Formats: sequence, C-alpha cells, structure tokens
Amino acid sequence: MTVRSFLSGYCALAQLWIYNRIVAVISINTTDSKKVEVGLRTSEKEDKVIEEIDKRSSQRVLLLIDFLLRQNNLSISEIDEIRVSSGPGSFTGIKVGVSIANALGFALGVPVNGKSQAKPKYE
Repeated sequence: MTVRSFLSGYCALAQLWIYNRIVAVISINTTDSKKVEVGLRTSEKEDKVIEEIDKRSSQRVLLLIDFLLRQNNLSISEIDEIRVSSGPGSFTGIKVGVSIANALGFALGVPVNGKSQAKPKYE
C-alpha cells in the first residue's frame, strides 16, 4: 500500500464521519435493463441489494431503498447524499435512476452526485 492510497482511503473515511454521527450515502444503479442495484454506505458498513427485474424497475428502486434503510435502522431523513450511475447503459433505465435520485435529493435537501439541488425559480 502506498502512502497516497492510504491517505485517500483515510480522507474518504474521515469525510463519512462528521461530528460523531453516521453519514449515510445511497447509491442507485438502474443502467442495466435486467437488474437494479441499490446500495447504502455508512461510516460503519456498506450494504448492497441487487435484484433481477422485468419491466418495472422504477417500482422496485424505492422499495429497495426503504429495505436497506430499515435493515440499518435509519430513516429517510438521515440520508446525507445520493449517488446515481449516469451510464453507460439503457437510456430509459438511466432516466429512471436519475429521476428518482433528483426527486429524493430535492425533497431531502441533499446533494446528488456531489452537487446541491438548485431551487426552482418562479417568475
């Protein structure tokens, strides 16, 4: 292990542990038309659920997120960031994943792929 790889791993872990509380990051991958992957990473552990699907991937993603949160005794309000795969892959699958991530990010006020959600401007 090089010093650089050690430091990058240490910095990533330090970013997950802020003010002595667990930071939760949800990851969504809907790029494959045959499966859906949803992950939950905290400073304590990392869980992932991969489910084979037919044509209803959008209906399963939210249920898988809920399952992972319940399994780790977390609520939806404790999510600190959302990560979503933006390709390559099925265009419709990418739209589903990005739409779910953006909707959750906006509703929870958390960044999606490291970027804060812009507030809509009504004029």
